[in-house]
Amino acid sequence: MTPTVVGIDTSLTGTGIASSNGWCQVVGWTDKKRPITKLPYPERREALHEVLQAITDTIGRPDLAVIELPALSRSGGGGHERGWLWWQVYNHLAAHEVPIGLMSTNQRMLYATGKGAATKNLIVDAVARRWPTWPTNGDDNAADAVVLMAAGRDWLGHPLATMPQAHRAAITKATWPDTHGVAA
Repeated sequence: MTPTVVGIDTSLTGTGIASSNGWCQVVGWTDKKRPITKLPYPERREALHEVLQAITDTIGRPDLAVIELPALSRSGGGGHERGWLWWQVYNHLAAHEVPIGLMSTNQRMLYATGKGAATKNLIVDAVARRWPTWPTNGDDNAADAVVLMAAGRDWLGHPLATMPQAHRAAITKATWPDTHGVAA
């Protein structure tokens, strides 16, 4: 049986989730008039839990989940909330004994493009060319999740496409779970 791998690019407003079963979805807080980071704390707490629930419901129980590591240098608001969300997703997967792979932003870019730095448009274009059956509709969050999922499938020995060696270097740099318990 081919393993099910899910790629997860966490975000408060647009968490990209892609499954090796052929789908991707973006979930998150969508009320632009009331940004999650501007809500009063009791409402913010509830909104964060709603986003977390949507993410965990969408993920399901894959054989492997690959999550993008938080970009600690990222500027802008919501760092506290983004960190909480990332750890809650990680904790959910760990509590359900889903093996977890971790890739940095640069490793994700390297796997997609062969370079450790790339624009969002380059990633979206690379995903559309290399993995066209995953319907990202040009959404960079969905595209990032497809890359993470594809890297996980490659690490398990079930690549979705033939990848050049420069791209595959990202796999050796990523953090992978102990292979015990990971379906191969």
